[in-house]
Amino acid sequence: MNEFIIMFRESLEAVLIVGIVFTLLDKQGLQREIRQLWFGVISAIVASVLAGLILMRVKSSIGNASMEALFEGVAMFATAGLIWYVIFWLSKQVGATATLKTEANQAIEKAGWGIFLIAFFAILREGFETAIFLMGSFSMTASFSYLGFTAGLVLAVIIGYAVVLQGRRVQLKSFFRATSLLLVIFASGMMTYGTHEVEEFLVKGDHLGAIGLESKEQIARPYSILRPVTELSESDNPAFYSYNLHGKEKYTHLLHDKGHAGVFLKGFVGYNSNPNWIELFVWILSLAFGLRLWRKFYFSESTN
Repeated sequence: MNEFIIMFRESLEAVLIVGIVFTLLDKQGLQREIRQLWFGVISAIVASVLAGLILMRVKSSIGNASMEALFEGVAMFATAGLIWYVIFWLSKQVGATATLKTEANQAIEKAGWGIFLIAFFAILREGFETAIFLMGSFSMTASFSYLGFTAGLVLAVIIGYAVVLQGRRVQLKSFFRATSLLLVIFASGMMTYGTHEVEEFLVKGDHLGAIGLESKEQIARPYSILRPVTELSESDNPAFYSYNLHGKEKYTHLLHDKGHAGVFLKGFVGYNSNPNWIELFVWILSLAFGLRLWRKFYFSESTN
């Protein structure tokens, strides 16, 4: 689900940008500039993939478990902030065809590689954001959905083609209203996961003394449920458990944060079957903040 939302949202913005510029060039029969456009798109895609690989390489090269957890935590906070930025600022630019047309016309008048630069940097921005978001999603779920990744990309291309090239009247803002709501929830989950990783940094790096604690058992938690067990009781339904999940010779409930259903909820909404109090408060506050901005942007402005 995360991969689908991310790819759909970011790819749709990229497709709209390319579509608007392509339509303008095609109407004027500027074949050389059209070739520049596609060259810029391909170059930006390659650069985005390289950026993603570099980010993953940096993460895997850290080595130290506690520092890796700290890196994860900081990355989650930064990614959540970037998601909020994308939702409530860049989304306003979607559909602003006048600005794009002005830039394209100026590039045409100046000739050279103006069209290439417009396409390259516009797509690179979307590609870099996508790489960061997908890295955050993978860190939270420890898995990657190629189906969701592909489906999001394909759907974005289809809608972008319909909106820009075919000129059909599609309620674009409705799409962004729905996907933005999902990203608000996703960003709150990242804030929660980042807080959890900070706890991991303190525990694995033996830094609990810095906050006045001696062991992780002293960390206050509002609840701790569905712990893995070595044996099932008569009241436990075996259908809800998996044995030896992740190499641990225990029975893990599907709603445990590492269970089959729990891991999805953890990746999407920041669910944890044993959060600390700060983690719970961060989730509530970040979700409230995101929902407030989402409502303000998508409903208040539309009524003005």
